[in-house]
Amino acid sequence: MSMTQTDQGFRVRGWHVLVAMIAFFGIITAVNAVMITLAIQSFPGQVSVTPYEDGVAYNKKLAQMAAQESLGWRAAAGVEDGQVVVRLKDRLNGPVEGARLTGRLERPATEAGRLTPAFKEIEPGVYAARPGRLDGAWDLTFTAVDGAGRRFEGERRLMWR
Repeated sequence: MSMTQTDQGFRVRGWHVLVAMIAFFGIITAVNAVMITLAIQSFPGQVSVTPYEDGVAYNKKLAQMAAQESLGWRAAAGVEDGQVVVRLKDRLNGPVEGARLTGRLERPATEAGRLTPAFKEIEPGVYAARPGRLDGAWDLTFTAVDGAGRRFEGERRLMWR
């Protein structure tokens, strides 16, 4: 008696496809759930703990910028002979004399090493400070107030070599 055996091997049936699709989308959903959970735990989306106060301060900043714009002053800042030099000019391109300058130098990427240079008027409208030996990029933020109480704020990036 001869028996013929037909080897059909593995055949993909409908339930195989169903299980594969459920497994595939189950893995995708699980990975997404883990990633969303980690993202929310690491940054909940809150930028400031005092958003109302920040908004009020921003409105004051906008008002100060409008007042500064109407004032018409211009400033140029740079590094000359190892010192920080700020030149202030008024609307008519004349020097702004007798102003009191305060400022801050800090690295662009960190607050470490923040300096507060002491500015002195060395020429009419030219204010200088010697912050010491520096190298690389520093951000200068300064405020100038003249005898009449008019205020000018400026920011500049300075480079030492």
